[in-house]
Amino acid sequence: MHEYTSRVVWTGNTGAGTAHYTAYARTWDIAVPGKPVVHCSNDPLLGGDPGKMNPEDLLLSALSACHMLWYLHYASEAGLIVTRYNDTPVAVAEVGKGGAGRFVSAQLRPVIGLALGADLAEAEAIHHRIHQVCFIARSVNFPVTYAAAYEIGG
Repeated sequence: MHEYTSRVVWTGNTGAGTAHYTAYARTWDIAVPGKPVVHCSNDPLLGGDPGKMNPEDLLLSALSACHMLWYLHYASEAGLIVTRYNDTPVAVAEVGKGGAGRFVSAQLRPVIGLALGADLAEAEAIHHRIHQVCFIARSVNFPVTYAAAYEIGG
């Protein structure tokens, strides 16, 4: 068993608390002991600060990072030398009646640098094993697809 902790502190009291809907800011800090504080806000579509991370950003980033870390692990086990890994994942969300939303899909789109002589079939096959082990991917209830591109050498 693994246990994770965090501290989420609302920073949006502008003086009147939650006296009414527009009286407060949708901002908070994530503070994990021993790590830098992350300043967050609501999605800009819901009045949040576009310069700060929102829960949707954090979930998509966690999904991508988890996939990347398992990819690097499996690549090293397979003797596949990865020299670069950059992902620009995209998630699609829908908003239902009453404002309730949910993710309906995500696509990871990594561009992976591989050493000369890399086995591209193995490089691709690794992606399809990760959903079985990644904590985040195993925890979401929407489909996650992969559209990887590879660059050989350099």
